[in-house]
Amino acid sequence: MTTNQEEVKLLGATGSPFVCRVQIALKLKEIQYKFVEENLVNKSELLLKYNPIYKKVPVFVHNDKPIIESLVILEYIDEIWKQNQILPSDPYQRSLARFWSKFIDDKIVVASSKSVFTIDENEREKHIEEATEALQILENELKGKFFGGEEINFVDIAAVFIAFWIPLIQDITDLKLFTDEKFPKLYNWSQELLNHPVVKENLPPRDPLFAFFKARYDGLFAASK
Repeated sequence: MTTNQEEVKLLGATGSPFVCRVQIALKLKEIQYKFVEENLVNKSELLLKYNPIYKKVPVFVHNDKPIIESLVILEYIDEIWKQNQILPSDPYQRSLARFWSKFIDDKIVVASSKSVFTIDENEREKHIEEATEALQILENELKGKFFGGEEINFVDIAAVFIAFWIPLIQDITDLKLFTDEKFPKLYNWSQELLNHPVVKENLPPRDPLFAFFKARYDGLFAASK
């Protein structure tokens, strides 16, 4: 919990999976904070001040000290506020959590997004194959209800993109990338995660987000003709 002396702000954009990660962690730890909605088309002076290099969200600001990159922010939050730890205490298990979270960003977030938003058919098929292979690796890694066992942890929070955003963007093109038939363990995990009260409370509304991605998809392919 925050004290009266602490100032905690989160600069973000509703609908960003990376911002959502931070919101889930803050809620799990019962940290009060001010959310500053950013317009990423017309970026605020505050965002440019706190993240002048990448100019992206999320930016977590603690007592006027900015931290950027969602996984880095999650680690910072876990180190500052000790209640409801999201990283394992064991150094080896902690290193594994970092590894799999990075794996999700490098191998699944990028490839699955490109599986939808790539015009060239051959390139698109390549990204689908890459995403499918990475999802299978993660399927094999899942041993329990959550990656954290009975409670959600760092990897579960990082993987919220798989549970919420992949089903959303694949529905735009009827792509069957992530299904219960292909990945039964991951699919069951995703349903447990989406129904977790803290996660459920911090997910963005689906319909406007779907409309946003659908318009982006339609515009991309219309421009290519």
